[in-house]
Order: sequence, then structure tokens, then C-alpha cells
Amino acid sequence: DEANNILWARKLEAAGVHVAYGQPDLKIHSKICLVVREEPSGVTMYAHIGTGNYNSRTARVYTDLGLFTADPGICGDILRIFNLLTGFGEHFRTDVVVAAPSNLRSSIVERIEREIAHARAGRPARLIFKMNALEDFECTRLLYEAAMAGVQVDLVIRGICRLRPGLLGLSENVRVVSIIGRFLEHARVYYFHNAGESELFIGSADLMKRNLDERIEVLAPVRAPDHRAQLLELLELQLADRRQGWHLHDREWHRDESATGPGCQAILLERAPFS
Repeated sequence: DEANNILWARKLEAAGVHVAYGQPDLKIHSKICLVVREEPSGVTMYAHIGTGNYNSRTARVYTDLGLFTADPGICGDILRIFNLLTGFGEHFRTDVVVAAPSNLRSSIVERIEREIAHARAGRPARLIFKMNALEDFECTRLLYEAAMAGVQVDLVIRGICRLRPGLLGLSENVRVVSIIGRFLEHARVYYFHNAGESELFIGSADLMKRNLDERIEVLAPVRAPDHRAQLLELLELQLADRRQGWHLHDREWHRDESATGPGCQAILLERAPFS
């Protein structure tokens, strides 16, 4: 919606806001915000990393996640990204978050390969990815390899899925679920079991070539135990959903028509503090 973007940019500039347009060869798809606040103890930074747009309309119909944090490592990385986008930085380097087009692909690949190594060594291994689409060839090939190595691969995918689960000798360890309901599932979550030292990330990127190589994307680690538990509960709830969950086997999607209980969206809505 570039025409609308230009319109808003002009309105902002007319009001005195400095608008940076980023790099012409990279679409900015990340959803990040950095607050720099002067406090009695000194200048403090706060970062927000989201999975969805800062848009009041889509916020009413999309399900998304956001992390608001004062973690110095995350804030420092977000500052570097903004410096690059505004022309004040020359090198795209991050220490805590993973970002495209610099290290997002390599970070995902390394972590999948690590899970494969755990499985081959006889250790528990599991991947849970929630995203809009799985299209990237390299990532799809690696997920097949992971499944054949004994990794449990669980995918919650709203749209395009290039992987065919349930194939004998190839993808028997793969489960693919798509949640269809009142709200449009839009969050991206990446879970790596890592032999009990698990890692969880949220952010803007799907496993698509354009997201991994051709856009500005950000995934941030979720470290707080209560937040991690909440995310894992969300993932398990969606994987087990018989009411709204469509399960993919090979090329065919199926839903349990006999399911009478509430779907995951209704359960989560009931738990919401505003419900």
C-alpha cells in the first residue's frame, strides 16, 4: 500500500515529524518501535517488537504478539537497526535479536541443524513454528531432514505450506495445523527445544525467501519465564485444536467435523482481561 504510505509520510512531515524512508532496495517489514526516555537515573531505552502492523483496523481482526522490553541487549540492537534505516549507521549488526537480511536465515538454519544434531545424538528434539507461510526451499528441505532425523516438527501455518506432512519415511514426524476462525492468525513464533535449553523468538518474518533475504525483518528472543510459558501454552493449544484447527496430511486439509468444544480463539478470548 505504498500510495497510502506516501500520503501519511507527507502528513507527518507537514506536522514536523522527521520521516526516514529506509533503503530503496529493501522493503521494511519489521514491526519495531524504540522509545528513548530521559529519567532521573539517566536516559533509558524501551523497545517494542511486534508481529503485526501498528494499525488500529487490523488490530481488531488480526491475532498478534508484541514484546515491550527495557532489555539493554535488545534495545541496543533495535537502535542499531534504526541507525541503519535513518542513515546514521553503516553496518547491519545485531547481538541479541536476529534480523534480515543480515543473519536471520543463518540463525534459523543453524538452530534447525542444532535440533537435528540433538536428535541424532539420542536427545529429545522438537521444533514448533507458527507463521503465515512456509515457502522457502532451504528451510523446507531442512525441516524434512529434521523429521527424518527424529525431530518432532510442529507447524501452525495459516496459509501457504510447501511441506507435505505424514509421508512414510519422509515426514511422519511432522504435524501441520491451520487455525481458521473469527480472527486472522498473524503471529510468528519460533520455538527450538535445544535439549531442554529452549529458545523462543517472536517477530515479523515468515519462512519465505522474500522475508529472509529481501526485507528488513526482526525476531526477538522471549526470555521471561512467564512469557515463555504463555507462548508455549498458546502453541500447544493451537496444535490440539479440533474445532478450528485444520490438519494437513500430504496435500489434503481435514477438520474434525464431530468436534463440539470451543476452539482456541474462543478459549483465549474468554481469558482476555477485557472480555
